Amino acid sequence: MHPDAGLRVPSRRRRTWRDQGPVVAVVALGGGTGAAARYGASLLWPVAAGGFPWTTLCVNAIGCAVLGIFMVVVSDVWAAHRLVRPFFGTGVLGGFTTFSAYAVDIQRLVDEGEARSGLLYLAVTPVAALAAVWLAVTATRRVLAWRQG
Repeated sequence: MHPDAGLRVPSRRRRTWRDQGPVVAVVALGGGTGAAARYGASLLWPVAAGGFPWTTLCVNAIGCAVLGIFMVVVSDVWAAHRLVRPFFGTGVLGGFTTFSAYAVDIQRLVDEGEARSGLLYLAVTPVAALAAVWLAVTATRRVLAWRQG
């Protein structure tokens, strides 16, 4: 018998627009919703020219915390519909958090002669985002364990 006998590579089913269309649609709808919420935050809490971009920093940290809570809930508690993660996780929270604005804010601070603030912001944002996710995941799991316990 040949050593490769019986080994088959399973055929991959081509994904069609019918399969992916709803996912693309809910990501787009969620992204628009999240971006509108982020814009609303910038209107409620505007940053002065040359000022530290607190709004973007807070939006990114809050979005990361909400993503941490959401992922624990949909992974450990709730058997969500297949479109919930793309809509809320990728769409809403992807549109709400704004790491592209983070990069633009750093460049703006440097261009305005605020290089120290730009470097501080460069360092603080990823630390705040990662800490927010970790704290949210840890707290959510503890609350769930306490409720079950």
